[in-house]
Amino acid sequence: MNNHSISMASGQTRREFIATTALASAGLMTGTSLAPGAPAASASSGRKRRYAIVGVGSRSQMYRDAILKTYAPYAELVGFCDLNQGRLNLAREHARRVASADVPVFLARDFDRMVRDTRPDVVIVTTKDAAHSDYIVRAMQLGCDVMTEKPLTTDEKKCRAILEAQRRTGRRCTVTFNYRYSPPRTQVKDLLMSGIIGEVLSVDFHWLLDTHHGADYFRRWHSHKANSGGLMVHKATHHFDLVNWWLSAVPVSVMATGKREFYTPKMARRLGLQSHHERCLTCPEKAQCTFHLDLSRSGSLKELYLDQEQYDGYYRDRCVFRPDIDIEDTMNVLVRYNTGVTLAYSLNAFNAWEGYRIAFNGTQGRIEHTMEENVYINGDGSVPGALKKEGTTIRIYPFRAPAYQVPIWEAKGGHGGGDALLLDDLFLPEKPADKYLRAADQRAGAYSILTGIAANKSMVTGKAVEIAELVPRLALPDYPPMPSADSPVAMPPRA
Repeated sequence: MNNHSISMASGQTRREFIATTALASAGLMTGTSLAPGAPAASASSGRKRRYAIVGVGSRSQMYRDAILKTYAPYAELVGFCDLNQGRLNLAREHARRVASADVPVFLARDFDRMVRDTRPDVVIVTTKDAAHSDYIVRAMQLGCDVMTEKPLTTDEKKCRAILEAQRRTGRRCTVTFNYRYSPPRTQVKDLLMSGIIGEVLSVDFHWLLDTHHGADYFRRWHSHKANSGGLMVHKATHHFDLVNWWLSAVPVSVMATGKREFYTPKMARRLGLQSHHERCLTCPEKAQCTFHLDLSRSGSLKELYLDQEQYDGYYRDRCVFRPDIDIEDTMNVLVRYNTGVTLAYSLNAFNAWEGYRIAFNGTQGRIEHTMEENVYINGDGSVPGALKKEGTTIRIYPFRAPAYQVPIWEAKGGHGGGDALLLDDLFLPEKPADKYLRAADQRAGAYSILTGIAANKSMVTGKAVEIAELVPRLALPDYPPMPSADSPVAMPPRA
């Protein structure tokens, strides 16, 4: 572990459930360590590594199927846990159908019992974001390693609890940043490491969510900051982690503004609707509203959510214009990094296309990278974050020389081709050396959310927020070396 830490003094530094989490009533945060009794499996042990999944909504399916099918020679799924009995039943039947596996299921209040009975080596956390920390901490206390979906958690207090639990237990905590593994994004890292534009001094980064995927965050549990931390945490954790990793740097201070002006009752009326309504299923204006989501027409969404409402009352199709939403749809952020790099970032959730544009300004030129993604709605059965080949480019602008475009590294599959590569890294027993250091732990997970957490605070106060004031003395993640700030810089050619 890298012991280099940020000094506070110097500044160097996933469905809204109607029922609340059952963790507290189960005493998950107060019991003593109850090691499951099975030592962690290793590549040389000859034993399959055992996994349990907590949270069996759409986000869990990638990991579930990877263990049941692709990595079955090395991995075994030993338990499902969730608040919703209906979704647990679906998960159990799916495992029987695709892998003839009889995986036991447990309600959330029985999380401790699941760990004791099934003895997992690793707990995979794919619950709603605000519950991540409860399960991460308790799993480590019970002697398990953890894999967690992004974001690591939703606020600085929960973040500190995770870091402290990891320090005390020594358990491994992996944060699954699939975007790092997307070949074009790895290609950007490769170019930056090569020094082709010298030392990076500033970054301009603009992420666009369209009115399909972007609107979907305003239907679901994500639309309340208490559940998700808002888009600054839930969504932008991907983006901030990419910048941190691309630069091999960490944020020091954050200034931000944000507002919600598109997904509002006023906009519903401006679009010709009478008003907002509770949900799409019962909406009297569904024929007029192009934001209408018909859960009954999507087999996967119907099965996973509409058919399971009887268990917890959660609506997957709430109106995107309702007034109780408290997350922003328009955000702008300025970030200063420990290396001196500055970032100007924006996130908008109502755009005409989905993807991003980023530019790195260096001492010897500029890299511009654009990536456009296909339209999708989470859990509808389509491939999430698949790239549009014609909309993905990397262009290099040397000083005083013609710009040129580089061939893009091939990418197929979810999240820009990153999902399959990430799963290999998670579940294969033997892994090749990775010069890009794409695997991420709790340190990288913390830094990725702290920018968004600081941004949320800055939106309220109007002031810059120091990262070290949120989580002091956070060790730096393991990042590859980058061009040095002390290296000679080539004089630009004469004009």
